[in-house]
Formats: sequence, C-alpha cells, structure tokens
Amino acid sequence: MKKWFLHFPLLLAVASLLGLAAARAQEPVDVALVLAVDVSLSMSYEEMGIQRSGYAAALTSDEVLATIAGGFHGRIAVTFFEWANNSWARELVGWTIIETREDAEAIAKELRTAHRRGERRTSISGGIEAAMEKLENLPFEVDRKVIDISGDGPNNQGVPVTQARDEAIARGITINGLPLLTSGGFGGIFNIPDLDEYYRRCVIGGPASFMIPVNSWDQFPEAVRRKLVLEIGAVPPADLAPVIPAQITFGEPYDCLIGEKLWQQRRMFLDR
Repeated sequence: MKKWFLHFPLLLAVASLLGLAAARAQEPVDVALVLAVDVSLSMSYEEMGIQRSGYAAALTSDEVLATIAGGFHGRIAVTFFEWANNSWARELVGWTIIETREDAEAIAKELRTAHRRGERRTSISGGIEAAMEKLENLPFEVDRKVIDISGDGPNNQGVPVTQARDEAIARGITINGLPLLTSGGFGGIFNIPDLDEYYRRCVIGGPASFMIPVNSWDQFPEAVRRKLVLEIGAVPPADLAPVIPAQITFGEPYDCLIGEKLWQQRRMFLDR
C-alpha cells in the first residue's frame, strides 16, 4: 500500500494555490481591457516591435499604475492579442489582473520577449469579434468592458466593420481606437490617408468612446500611455485634443467599405 499520506502536505499546498487562484478570479475589477493590435503585412517587423514595447512601457508607467490604484477596486483585468485576417488572432497575454507594479512588469516582459509575426489581410471586424469572445469568457466581475484596437489600415476582409462594432455596442462594450497614420510594411498599398476619420466614423463606439490618431511612430508610446489612462480612469475625452470622441451625427456620409473596395481594385498587384 502506497503511503499516499506522505504526500498530503504537497496536496494541501496545491489545493491552497488553486483556491487562491479561484478566489482571485472572482475579484471585481474596474475595467476589463482587451488590447487588440494589428500585425497585418502593412506592419513592418520593426513597427510590430514598436507596438509591443510601447504597450509594455505604458502599462508599467507611473501614470497608468496611479490611475489603476485610484480606481474603485484598484485593479484592472487585461488581455493582449495580435490580429490580422478574420481567422488569425494570436494571444500573447491571457486575462491577467494588474494591481501592482509587479503584475504590470510581468505582462511587459511577455510583450517584450514574444516572437513577432505578421499575417495577410486586415480584418478589424475579425479583431473586434475575437475581442468580444474574450469578454464573453471573462473570469472576473467587472464594471466596464473596453476593446482597445489599433491598426494602420481599413477593414478589407470579414464582415463589415460597422456590423462588428454595432454588435459590440449592443453588448455594452466600448471600442476605442488608435489609428496609425504610418507606413512601412508591404501591405501599405491598401491603406488610406484619412484613417483617423475612418476610425471615428466606422470603428469606435459605445459609452465615452474615443480615438487618438498617431501620425508618426515616435508619438506611439505617449499616445498609448495617454489612451490607457483615459480608458482605465473612465475620463471623459472631450476637450482633450488630440483625443477625438465618437459622434452620433457626422454630416456628409462616409464609405465604411472603402477598405474592401481598395482590396478589390488593387489585389491584382499581389496576383502578379
């Protein structure tokens, strides 16, 4: 007969750790924040690195950590994934609570060391759908749900981006945007010059939604830091230029299918 009782202290320790993990999963958080980052081929290898390091620096900044500590619960839940086409989403960080600097540093380490990989096509709608799925399976009690999506081109694959946006809004989710008016990767031939307007009209939405356009990569780290402070602190973005809130009416109509049309027009370039 095996002396299983000799392992009882170890079993007890494991059970205790599992119990702590389950209890932590039930902790309420101020906001569940999905960081969804574009790695389509319009992004160069260097630009993908800038994105990850920018988010890593922002999450560990004094301003962001102070905003987290100042919340009602003093903690947030974060997940980070990269997206391209509507069937490709790569999770780098699963749902994780940030309450201390050590929590944030652990996430930052993952972002700084993960392998960079790009994929064809740009499906913002696919990114939103993947983010909604993550929020549906959220293991925490939460006051607010936010999708933070960044990218350098319009939707050109999957369902129309407005359809995905409207579904997220109907679920009580806010979508904020970080349009990157930059160039670098091969797929840049499918980008548009007014991506900030596209994001304002077609991508962002929900309570207190906003976007911050990035015109050059040197602006990226500060833009991410500021965006996280606003999202985590639920600070109204009005009158905080260049933060641009979503609007209900826009005047002249805008073609939210511009990305799909450009793909059809220019895809022959890739087929040669």
